[in-house]
Amino acid sequence: MATDPALRDVCRRAIDGQRLHADDGLLLMRTPDLPTVGRLASLVRRRRNGRVTWYIVNHHINYSNVCENRCRFCAFHRVPGAEGAYTMTVDEVVAEARALGVSGATELHIVGGLHPDLPLEYYIEMLSRLHAMLPEVHLQAFTAVEIAHLADTAGRPVRDVLTVLRDAGLGSLPGGGAEVFAPRVRQALCPRKIPAERWLDVMATAHDLGIPSNATMLYGHIERPEEIIDHMLRLRQVQDRTGGFMTFIPLAFHPHHTELAAAAAASSGQPLRRTSGTTAYDDLRALAVGRLMLDNVPHVKAFWIMLGLELAQLSQHFGVDDIDGTVVQERITHAAGAATPQSLTVEEIRAMILDAGYEPQERNTVYRRVVRHGSMWQLAT
Repeated sequence: MATDPALRDVCRRAIDGQRLHADDGLLLMRTPDLPTVGRLASLVRRRRNGRVTWYIVNHHINYSNVCENRCRFCAFHRVPGAEGAYTMTVDEVVAEARALGVSGATELHIVGGLHPDLPLEYYIEMLSRLHAMLPEVHLQAFTAVEIAHLADTAGRPVRDVLTVLRDAGLGSLPGGGAEVFAPRVRQALCPRKIPAERWLDVMATAHDLGIPSNATMLYGHIERPEEIIDHMLRLRQVQDRTGGFMTFIPLAFHPHHTELAAAAAASSGQPLRRTSGTTAYDDLRALAVGRLMLDNVPHVKAFWIMLGLELAQLSQHFGVDDIDGTVVQERITHAAGAATPQSLTVEEIRAMILDAGYEPQERNTVYRRVVRHGSMWQLAT
């Protein structure tokens, strides 16, 4: 299968269904033979998920861009009072969600910045009112970083905060805020953000409480291959214990309008791997290696907002079995220069999947099959 002789043993282990280790991962990250890496990932994908590619009808709400972390890779955040800073009231969040309720969405994806002044009660009220209004809609809300921030500002343990949010209607956690776990990278990209150990602990606590989550990895900035593999292996270790990660989502760094890119351009910061963003090789490799290394995570998602429609479509042949969904009103990546649409129709998503030779299947957040008749839907029995 491999044109690179160094991959022969890795190929054998992957084909035999054996677990790959750190040295295998480094070979996969460094080999020029990306087609073989893709074929291996595709084999593993089909073995686990067949020819189905999942999608979801969802809506994103970014309730505030005010954030005290000021991560250097983020073009979305604003300091309080700055031009362009905004914070939605709970009434405004509910009004936006009410409008989408008629569209038949099965998921609300809710994230924002680390606002220094919003109390825990704001988040509880938001979830409670959304859940009361749309009880059938899954609320995937607040990254592990946001949860840690809420616990710190409220002076309460993470477990208590997660419990009250779950009781208010929280269904799952998105996977954001992981970035790359290596301390060197976090110090350069997001020195104020919680360390990797705390991010992983929040997720493990959520899983223990019956709250599943996704897991992400931000790549294409200053990370090294060994740091990518370390990140994946640390996720795998937690998954071995909890089984709570549903999906792995590699996120491509978008440099435009970020402090990190400006510092690199002025030669006052660490040089970026590429000042114009990731290449197709970077993107497909991150997805394929993720599928091969994370043998215990059920799904790998290509976030088309970041990758573009064409590459997201191609990624189905590189281990991906989920291309996210309709999205509607994503603000964070577009603030960093994403040129992709703000949303897609179900017809467009299904065509992306079918034209690549795969079978489109609508899902809810936790990968239950959805049967739809117009805007009316139900879970398959």
